[in-house]
Amino acid sequence: MSSFLKIQDSNIRVDGHVLRTARVDGEKYCFLDDPEAVVGGLQRCGKRVDLFTFMQRVSDVTPKHAYPMVWDNFAALPITTYEEWWTNQIGFKARNKAKQAEKHGVVLREIPYDESLIQGILEIYNETPIRQGKRFPHYGMTLEQMRRYLGTFLDRSIFIAALFEEKLIGFIKLTVDESGTQAGLMHILSLMSQRDKAPTNALLARAVRSCADRGIPYLVYSNFSYGNKQSDSLSDFKERNGFIKIDVPRYYVPLTPVGRLAFRLGLHRRLTDILPEDVMTKLREIRSAWYSRKPQVSAKVQ
Repeated sequence: MSSFLKIQDSNIRVDGHVLRTARVDGEKYCFLDDPEAVVGGLQRCGKRVDLFTFMQRVSDVTPKHAYPMVWDNFAALPITTYEEWWTNQIGFKARNKAKQAEKHGVVLREIPYDESLIQGILEIYNETPIRQGKRFPHYGMTLEQMRRYLGTFLDRSIFIAALFEEKLIGFIKLTVDESGTQAGLMHILSLMSQRDKAPTNALLARAVRSCADRGIPYLVYSNFSYGNKQSDSLSDFKERNGFIKIDVPRYYVPLTPVGRLAFRLGLHRRLTDILPEDVMTKLREIRSAWYSRKPQVSAKVQ
């Protein structure tokens, strides 16, 4: 169960029971210009926080703080113009995929955040309980849950819709960081029943255009690599569309004896960072086999 603190002007999320770890809420879309002030605020807040972690922007890759550091990464697409991306940064296959939606009559456009959009997105999320061979954690959401889920950072978010015969078949939520130097793909999802129209590829192309039109130099799609995990269909999709791995500093600041001991023992690391890739591959195969045997029931959309 997470708890939340307001430190300086930053919203801080605290997770864990034995090891209480704090980070900026929405850390891949929000960054700290004055981490020292937040560290001091956490030390004085009266709540037990053992470890604080934060990372730098994709445009700021040189370590600049004296705290203990490891390298994290972003899957980032450097953007100058849309034409440069289309001509030189992606290959023939990616261009053909992006064109496929238009050939099928799919319309791409920026769209306002309203009840009609929320309802359309809810139908996409509740299409199937299994995606990419694993349980889809957002399946079965109610309308109110979806409204809360989508309603973050609305003052700096851009929604892009893929419409076929005026029906929403896919969408992107882009969230721009406070400095305007990177836009993160916070949500990107399409109906599996419409895969033949390649709406996800077309949505990504429209996101590149939206960033180029606004002068945003980086489009970020979460991480390029996760721990010891090797390439998969998602990382291949990112690479085909011009995303590259950019390493950025991630800092860990122990605030209590528990935090110092946990960091020294490496207990702040995720399981995927520790287990060998051949073990993780086998576990993913078992998971996929398990979910492929389970019946898929329809969600009750409310």
